[in-house]
Amino acid sequence: MVALIKTLQVILALSLLIIIHEFGHYLWARIFGIRVEKFYLFFDAGGKALARWHWGETEFGIGWIPFGGYCKIAGMVDESMDLDQLKREPQHWEFRSKPAWQRLLVMAGGVLNNFIFAVLVYCLIAGIWGEAFISNENAQIAPNELAQEMGFRLGDHIISFDDYEPQNFGMLQADLARRNVSKARILRDGDTLDLYIDQAFIGDVLNTAGMFDLAVPFIVDSMRYDSGNAACGLISGDKVIAFEGQKVSFIQDARTVLSGHAGSTVQALAVRGADTLAFPVKVDTLGQIGVYLQLPQIERRHYNALEAIPAGFRLTGETMSGYVRDLGLLARPSTGAYKSVGSFIAIGQVFPSTWDWYRFLNIIALLSIMLGIMNLLPIPALDGGHIVFTLFEMVTGRKPSERFLVIMQMIGMVLLLALMVLAFGNDIARLIH
Repeated sequence: MVALIKTLQVILALSLLIIIHEFGHYLWARIFGIRVEKFYLFFDAGGKALARWHWGETEFGIGWIPFGGYCKIAGMVDESMDLDQLKREPQHWEFRSKPAWQRLLVMAGGVLNNFIFAVLVYCLIAGIWGEAFISNENAQIAPNELAQEMGFRLGDHIISFDDYEPQNFGMLQADLARRNVSKARILRDGDTLDLYIDQAFIGDVLNTAGMFDLAVPFIVDSMRYDSGNAACGLISGDKVIAFEGQKVSFIQDARTVLSGHAGSTVQALAVRGADTLAFPVKVDTLGQIGVYLQLPQIERRHYNALEAIPAGFRLTGETMSGYVRDLGLLARPSTGAYKSVGSFIAIGQVFPSTWDWYRFLNIIALLSIMLGIMNLLPIPALDGGHIVFTLFEMVTGRKPSERFLVIMQMIGMVLLLALMVLAFGNDIARLIH
């Protein structure tokens, strides 16, 4: 059932984004009187389709190969590789007959649609749910093994990465990887110190989950009624500082201490106001005492309908900036970022196992931005490649020959095929491991 729900979410999300992207090309083509011969969700290889219908001069349909989609514009060199049309005299309703600025808008239409859609979704999210995150202002970290190897310690507070002061605790690891950080300024036991980051670790940072957990102070909220410690004397607000004389500050180091006393009774020292008190507590066989702790305050921002609009633009801009930084890491093979490239298999894993509109909308907004930015890459066969050639024409006044465009299109398709092989290879390797 979980696999079915995830699969349905992937199909719905990608189908919607493909239609939105291709409709951008279709819309601008029709605005400028350019004939659109086909508009397909998925590919109709061999002319076979699950469904097809005509509206005006355009054939719409759903192909039988569930991968991508396309908008076939008359007189344009694209993935259809329809070279017969280029042998005929250009017609006034063809793409190649239009001025460069119109062709530029047609090519950029898909990307523009992706970005506009992301803004609309983020506005919707901001208006309905607002924002919620753990502020980094007073947060302390519980580092995993990799973070400890880099020099971070339990209880450190990260003040800044170089000149950047992180606000969102949940984004610390992403900030460390994306920003090419050379120095982290941290607060440790009341002292400020600089921790220099070895760039050789960045590849591991990208491929290791949970570098910075939240260090949760051992401050009691309540005791579980069925734990055996409901009447031990600990009350809300008590700060436990030791078990059996062993100092603890956070739940993370308390787990280590308590696991060594599983199945026994230990003495807990707790600070209450100006007093330090001792309490006998029972430790179960799992090394737990049945306590609920006070968690750090979640920072929440709520927006009305008007406030949600600038919030949506800001969230879109932040997401775009982060993804561009991620692509910058791909350009540095030493980071190993290429190992994180994934196909729709990896995309499926990020969707929740139960239907959740908040998470679904967040994921689809992110995917829309990713699709838009990826299509802007100056690779032949992508929108970005066509845009570069058109801009070259607008600047120099020299239009690339159709033969050149065909060759570039073929090169771009080979590059995209190689990227697909890498993505599927990474996904298969992750599944195996």
